[in-house]
Amino acid sequence: MSKPFDMEVFLAGVLSGSHPTRERHLRQAKTIQEAIFNRWHRDNPWNWQRKHLAWFLNQHLNQHAESTRYYYLLTVQLITIRLGKPWLFKVQGEGRDFLL
Repeated sequence: MSKPFDMEVFLAGVLSGSHPTRERHLRQAKTIQEAIFNRWHRDNPWNWQRKHLAWFLNQHLNQHAESTRYYYLLTVQLITIRLGKPWLFKVQGEGRDFLL
């Protein structure tokens, strides 16, 4: 039996900012992890590909507010930094596009 992947330990090296900001990133990272697991059965970021995060940002969040998508994009950027990947993501909003 394997232990569940600990997102807090995974992001510990790249999290900064105030306590509420760190908590928000952790909560959002766990939401991303759950959504990707439910869709592709990949339980941790080391098994993810760029397409999984792009799907989450552009399909899973497509009915959410622009500000929500932006904050999730910031969390995805932290995950990408932690993975050491050069991935860029574009999230389309009502008034503008975000590229990180």
